[in-house]
Amino acid sequence: MPAAAYEGKECVCQFKRGVCDQTCVRDMLDTPFYIACLKLRGRRCLVVGGGAIGLEKAEGILACDGDVTVLAPEVGPELEELAREGSITWERREYAGIQDLEGVFMVIACTDDTDVNIAIYEDAERRAMLVNVVDVPPLCNFILPAILRTGPLAIAISTAGASPALAKRMKREMAEHFGEEYARLAILLNQVRGWAKGTLPTYQERKDFFESIVNGDPDPIALLRAGDEPAVLDLIAAAQRTHTPATA
Repeated sequence: MPAAAYEGKECVCQFKRGVCDQTCVRDMLDTPFYIACLKLRGRRCLVVGGGAIGLEKAEGILACDGDVTVLAPEVGPELEELAREGSITWERREYAGIQDLEGVFMVIACTDDTDVNIAIYEDAERRAMLVNVVDVPPLCNFILPAILRTGPLAIAISTAGASPALAKRMKREMAEHFGEEYARLAILLNQVRGWAKGTLPTYQERKDFFESIVNGDPDPIALLRAGDEPAVLDLIAAAQRTHTPATA
């Protein structure tokens, strides 16, 4: 298991309190996080640690087409299989220092060695790169929200680290509400983006066009839930006719 910050347990962060008193997380709820979606395709991402959490982080990066290297003397069977099939690179050794971060875009550490985790964080900070030490907020310059993925849609849910369990509950509830029909509508709307950019000269005109579909009558989501995709295509075509500028 990775080292984690728990009150009353051994301190695992750079504050070196001896026994954790939660000093490191007291300002978490007051920290305004800048929410962004990272493009990881083709970028080298390093996971230090080969246990169950290392597997979870590696799979999350693979889902975004990142280039994953796992650094650990030993790994679990699932990571070993991913390495065998060529989905990840497994370097069978301990973290050796800042040279391991050369050419790396992002590093996630999930080791059970506090000194190693601190070294990874400090080395990454010196390189001004993204670093997350799992369950140790002061050793992170970004946090990982719960992600709901449906086709091209991705909904991020964050509690600023206060309660991952609550974030997971919210993810389950949102999955029940935002089903496949939302992903399908996103795909259909993407198919007319080229038309909108080529036909409607201003941002406001393009905004009005898409909002007339998304908030239209009949409701495109209700139509897709009923299995009536042709009616949604008719709705889009009608919006195109309505919003096409009159020729001089």
